[in-house]
Amino acid sequence: MAPMATIAVIGAGAVGSYYGAMLARGGHDVRFLMRRDLDAVRERGLDIRSPRGDFRLDHVTACASPDEIGLVDWVICSLKTTALESARELVAPCVGPTTRVVALMNGLGIEEHFAGWTGGWRVFGGMAFVGINRGEPGVVHHIAYGRVSIGHFEDDPAQLEELKTLLESGAIEVAVAPNLRYARWEKLCWNVPFNGLSVAAGGVGTRAIVGDPALRRTAEAAMREVVATGNADLLAHNSPAHLDEEQVVRAMFAQTDVLGDYNTSMAIDYVLGRDLEVEAIHGEVSRRAAALGVPTPTVDALYALVRAADLRNRGQLPVIGGQ
Repeated sequence: MAPMATIAVIGAGAVGSYYGAMLARGGHDVRFLMRRDLDAVRERGLDIRSPRGDFRLDHVTACASPDEIGLVDWVICSLKTTALESARELVAPCVGPTTRVVALMNGLGIEEHFAGWTGGWRVFGGMAFVGINRGEPGVVHHIAYGRVSIGHFEDDPAQLEELKTLLESGAIEVAVAPNLRYARWEKLCWNVPFNGLSVAAGGVGTRAIVGDPALRRTAEAAMREVVATGNADLLAHNSPAHLDEEQVVRAMFAQTDVLGDYNTSMAIDYVLGRDLEVEAIHGEVSRRAAALGVPTPTVDALYALVRAADLRNRGQLPVIGGQ
């Protein structure tokens, strides 16, 4: 059993709110940095609706600034990578001499930023394999899964065991990855094809992707390219870890089939006109593949299409009729 810890959740959207709520229910002092949901959570608490059992936290420490949170034992940063540049100033007021930082974020090359700001010994990566969306303010809809795959920036097994114990004390399923790089690539095997196609196809759910033969083939092609790039990257960094291509493809499609018509985070951002995490997910993979000499025509095409959609949302790409 983990001793009670103070935990800051920086970026309390669907993912941060869900895992923070699980840890709070497990007895930890969790303090959430919130924007959209701040007033609702202060008034009514945090409501988690899940097939594993609904629960509500009636009394939640919801904060408007990191200074209000103060120093903590652990920081869980679950910001979108589009807000990565602001992460340093949001995390810094919560970091004391022994604070550890978990980057519960999508993409590649994330932990390097945190290590540069705070020192690598305290930095972890967390990859959430979960189907989850935000509902009305103060409500999170957990749809399926919930495993968090973790790695340490310096691959310290003792540090990893501490994070594993903390997460499991909140009834969170944890997988300790062979190393942090492996964990990042494993998550990208889902994020690149499904987030990318959900936007490239115009804002569709996963059912449209897995149910349409052409889209499903495209998703599989992209997935195999990510596996190939990931394995080349692992080899280039002298890692003995290796992604099993066939096992990855089977597992990712089996998990996605169970989700039903799931709306990816990128599709939601696209439809709502928000900035897309295209550079950290698709751009980084495309650039890493080029540097390693791995051909990735499908990933490159998805990157071009999602980047164009992002530019259109930002008003930086001319469209017919000026709309």
